Amino acid sequence: MLLYLLITCLSFLFFKTLPLKPLPPWASETPLLSLFFWKDFSFFALSKFTKQGLSIVFRPRIPSRMSLVRRTLSLSSSKVENVDDTPEMSVLDLPELVLECILDKLPPDALFRMTGVCSSLRERCRSDHLWEKHMKMKWGRVIGPAAYREWQWHIASKTDLIDVKQGKQKGLMRILSLGWPFSWIRSKVDDHGSKQRSSLPADSIMSWYLALETGRFWFPAQVYNRENGHVGFVLSCYDAELSYDPCTDTFQARYPPHGRRAVAIEKGVSWERLRAPPVDTPPHDLHVSDCLNELRPGDHIEIQWRRNKEFPYGWWYGVVGHLESCDGNENYCLCHNSGTVVLEFNQYTHGSRWRCTNISRRDHREEGNEADGFYGGIRKLRSKQEISMWKLIWPTQVLE
Repeated sequence: MLLYLLITCLSFLFFKTLPLKPLPPWASETPLLSLFFWKDFSFFALSKFTKQGLSIVFRPRIPSRMSLVRRTLSLSSSKVENVDDTPEMSVLDLPELVLECILDKLPPDALFRMTGVCSSLRERCRSDHLWEKHMKMKWGRVIGPAAYREWQWHIASKTDLIDVKQGKQKGLMRILSLGWPFSWIRSKVDDHGSKQRSSLPADSIMSWYLALETGRFWFPAQVYNRENGHVGFVLSCYDAELSYDPCTDTFQARYPPHGRRAVAIEKGVSWERLRAPPVDTPPHDLHVSDCLNELRPGDHIEIQWRRNKEFPYGWWYGVVGHLESCDGNENYCLCHNSGTVVLEFNQYTHGSRWRCTNISRRDHREEGNEADGFYGGIRKLRSKQEISMWKLIWPTQVLE
């Protein structure tokens, strides 16, 4: 405060002794002197006064328009630089719940790319609870318990192979340690261990999803109307091993050998023709029928059938019919009390040997012969979705 008072008094004395001169023409264009003027004026006068004394004539610097513009630009640029220096906000700075919701909304390909951003996001994006939703949404209809068991066996065999390789590497390290520095060998082992820790866990759902998506993993499922709807397999569903083709969004099916026939391969199988096995029965085993006592005319069923004993079973669609002694009147029908169950396959014409067959309700086992084939276990269809699928692939023409 005293400094400003001293400057004001000195300035007043100087102006009083100086002769008055007319102002230059640019003075009328500067209606108000900025703070920069008073700042320059005060410190300039004080420095001149202290260095050269009172004999120096004081001439204050009045900033021109150009200097004002430059000063303003320099201040604005310094402010911009200060803004740029502030640290940017990262995705990891978001609240835990917000980040979790964002990752949950990502599609599988984006979620996979996020694993390459940083180590923290890699661990988050590999979580099973994020990939479980994608697995059910895309693969839930065609993946069953048999496919899961196959995946577990695949992991176990892969783990055993890795253990064997690690055992060989450890033996090699012991041999090398006799002639190489221990520190060098230790660094190589640490590098190998760090690579393994950063790799994707084999038993994670993400690993299973990627194995299915890339077609590297063949999984068991069932195919409707196998071999491109061959007439001998219409309205049937057979077991096969499948591999996904991401380029065509279809599957390649590999059917087990039938008797002397080699493995049959079918390409271009669409999603609509696939399903997960509804029962956990291998294709060569007889299914235990637990629904025989409740079968009534009009019920929808699937029954195992194979050409001969060397063939695997396929599941064939049919309905429960009436006995020949019944006129089909629901009020008087007693077919459900009979020990014989009539099965009808209405895709075949009347008079065809494949049109109808009878089975025993009480002690049903595999029945048939080499000419007509062998009928195996029966399962009752209780889901409208299963029934509608058979109706969807119903043949356009009656079969012979």
